[in-house]
Amino acid sequence: MTKKAIITLAAVAAVVLWAVVAYNGVISAEENVAGKWGNVQNVYQRRADLIPNLVATVKAYAEHEKTTLEDVVSARTKATQITVNADDLTPEKLQEFQRTQGELSTALGRLIAITENYPDLKASQNFLELQAQLEGTENRINVERKNFNEAAQAYNTKIRRFPTSVLAGMFDFDKKPYFEADAGSETVPNVQF
Repeated sequence: MTKKAIITLAAVAAVVLWAVVAYNGVISAEENVAGKWGNVQNVYQRRADLIPNLVATVKAYAEHEKTTLEDVVSARTKATQITVNADDLTPEKLQEFQRTQGELSTALGRLIAITENYPDLKASQNFLELQAQLEGTENRINVERKNFNEAAQAYNTKIRRFPTSVLAGMFDFDKKPYFEADAGSETVPNVQF
């Protein structure tokens, strides 16, 4: 082999090696996004599983607050019917998912507010435990959404950086959407006692 052939072969081998490493890096980043999305869905499911227990506990104390209870059950049903696959994660689907989860959060807030009218309910150990579980779940949701956004950012950065962007374009790796704040969340809530 001539020196020129060896140099050409080495250059081709280097490009192929880079392509394999870059492709595997993008795949790893994409799988990380999918895993983080699975964690987001997991904590939302946990919340949906807790709601029937909370509703049953409150229902025993607050039978005439039926409308609020029905709103929570309805919002839970809507929220659990919306599923978004990590492979088909579009901004529109993520926005619809966020909207239904936001409706559920609002209904849960009204449900928790009922306790102000029922001192016995506030003292109920079952209710206190369920309320603590829901608060913990809401915190987990925030953490997992943050983790998902970080994974999506890392993936999006990886596929947009040159020269990996060339490879990402060849294999149709698309940007992943982020969770965004709900509309109006920048307004500070007015709390009155």
